[in-house]
Amino acid sequence: MGKNKNVIIVGGGIVGLSSAYYLQKEGHNVTVLDKSEMNWGASYVNAGYITPSHIIPLASPGMISKGIKYMFNPVSPFYMKPRLDLDFMKWAWYFKKSSTTAKVKLAMPLIKNINLLSRELFEDIKNSGDLGDFHLERKGLLMVYQTQKEGDHEMMVARIASDMGLEVTNLDSDGLNKVEPNVKFNALGAVHYECDGHTTPTQFMERMIDYLPKCGVKINKNEEVLDVSVNGNKITEIKTNKASYSADEVVFAAGSWTSMLSKKMNIKLPLQAGKGYRINVESPTNISMPAILMEAKMAVTPMQGYTRFAGTMEFSGINHTIRKKRVDAIAQGAERYYEGLKISEEDKSNAQCGLRPVTPDGLPYIGTSEQFENLTLATGHAMMGWSLGPATGKLVTELISDKKLSMNIDSFAPERRF
Repeated sequence: MGKNKNVIIVGGGIVGLSSAYYLQKEGHNVTVLDKSEMNWGASYVNAGYITPSHIIPLASPGMISKGIKYMFNPVSPFYMKPRLDLDFMKWAWYFKKSSTTAKVKLAMPLIKNINLLSRELFEDIKNSGDLGDFHLERKGLLMVYQTQKEGDHEMMVARIASDMGLEVTNLDSDGLNKVEPNVKFNALGAVHYECDGHTTPTQFMERMIDYLPKCGVKINKNEEVLDVSVNGNKITEIKTNKASYSADEVVFAAGSWTSMLSKKMNIKLPLQAGKGYRINVESPTNISMPAILMEAKMAVTPMQGYTRFAGTMEFSGINHTIRKKRVDAIAQGAERYYEGLKISEEDKSNAQCGLRPVTPDGLPYIGTSEQFENLTLATGHAMMGWSLGPATGKLVTELISDKKLSMNIDSFAPERRF
């Protein structure tokens, strides 16, 4: 087998573009199809974190009871909109089944390993000079807490992370002020995960979109896949609103929309869209350290040109409705932690949202389809899509190129049983 396959990638987010990046380096002919203008969505509005520290999957003990408690509060950080939708109800049942201590224990090293692989690949991309000098910093991530309860919980996670070889420091309020000297925190302390990094996502995406066509990758924007033709266990044709394509290999990397594509082919892929919001503040905030504000369940990232405040996990189906109450809750949450911070009405009115694809067990779907030998699925990264983009692209490329995999991905099998 080997070189020069024609590969169609459906989806132009971080996972799709990372796949294109590594596939073209292996000599494949790559076409990326995306139904949008490729300037919005989850790959553009995320917190930009590279997070080996995020070892605990979303599906963990207690999350369902929290979800039920939050369900009737539309400004809560974790919101499941009650709805009679069979796919959602099945997904919620699988999520409940996955939320066990034993399953979390199995997931943690896998999440850590793929994050460390991806962190290394971000560095490699930067060092290659392919995308020019893009923003990539390794200052770590502060988990900032205002209550001892949250502090104790995070210290327990920190001990596990430390035992797994990740660099972690506990900071009291004085230690916090030393690490972030130009702002005054209203907090008891923080856990500093020195292993983490951060980027400016829009900048990285724009550089990728600029670089890939120079290497022969075709990027077709505003092109939606309408139908997929199959013959036996192979995909033979991809039909869009503009053209039809035949390919040796197909990659579904369409984020939250991947389950809809899979449905056309009778592949059951339990996946729900988890909506997140972001506010960019362009005026100076003096914030220099990425931080997660624990009780508010939100993220703060100093990016090039602005400080980003991001948060919420809203399960309300595939829609881009911006709920003002939820945006206000993010702004108010941030203002409670940083003394003197004021997020303007204008900044709030420019808020955007994106849909993260969430699997029931918190592990991504990365692998070859059981039913179609020339289909690779790459989605379901939940809140770690940005962090895991390069690693996923590399693994997709190794699968398609019949190369030794950088890590064991059996647990990421797309058609696994829950």
